[in-house]
Amino acid sequence: MYQKQRNESQMNKDQMKIADLIATFESWAQPSWQEKWDNCGWQVEPGILSEPAGVLVCLTPTLAVMQEAIALKAQGVPVNLIFAHHPLIFGGLSAVVAGDSVGDMVRNAIAHRIGIYSAHTNFDQVNDGTADVLAQLLNLQATVPIEPTAPQQDSARGYGRVGNLPAALPLKQLLEKIQAVLDPPQLLYSPAADLQQPIQRVAVLGGSGAGYLPSVSKTGAQAYLTADCKFHQFQASRDQNLVLIDAGHYATERPACDRLVSWCQQQGAHWAQLSQQDEDFRQFL
Repeated sequence: MYQKQRNESQMNKDQMKIADLIATFESWAQPSWQEKWDNCGWQVEPGILSEPAGVLVCLTPTLAVMQEAIALKAQGVPVNLIFAHHPLIFGGLSAVVAGDSVGDMVRNAIAHRIGIYSAHTNFDQVNDGTADVLAQLLNLQATVPIEPTAPQQDSARGYGRVGNLPAALPLKQLLEKIQAVLDPPQLLYSPAADLQQPIQRVAVLGGSGAGYLPSVSKTGAQAYLTADCKFHQFQASRDQNLVLIDAGHYATERPACDRLVSWCQQQGAHWAQLSQQDEDFRQFL
């Protein structure tokens, strides 16, 4: 019995603690880089920093994801951290009450000792972050940020990525490639005169990226993959000879969450898995 306890104690020492995992992540995607309106970092930290990291990664920290984590924990899975892209808490939180989604998340997090951490606009900007993963999935070459956010000596940091396909593709084939790698429920694109028009320079930005259209238009991109685009933004992009492609918020950011699972495993997390209860919040007939 003593030897077993000693082995378990040594195993716990060898596994990466939550505090170390978060510190390593924040050296890569610094919270200070977040936008002023954002809320990156700990959303709920119920005293788990010294525990070996058991990480459930998701796009959005919802009650469905929390119930998934609680169920896994009841099965003996050592999950103690929900690592989310979107923050749980936005704006001023005036109360935490039962029956409110945020209040119930906080209550469950404390009761079950499952922390909630968010990496949002800081993670959007970095290599292997949300935009960079999209660029990699499309095999874009020589990528640079659409809108840099760092001094020239750190030119790789910024929102979005723009680069060249290895060889020009007809627009139709590019749309088919996006459908194949992202599997969105619906793929929207601005009217094109010819689906056979060759596309080689492509810009990408996961999530709500239509606001970056003025910056994209200066990059020489022929097509721009993003999400949450409005009617007049499709019109404006067509008028600028830019094919705007909307694959949906979930589909354009979920791949980076999958990459975060691999990153946690590489850092030595005790356990890491992608949530199976993450939600798109949209359905199509």
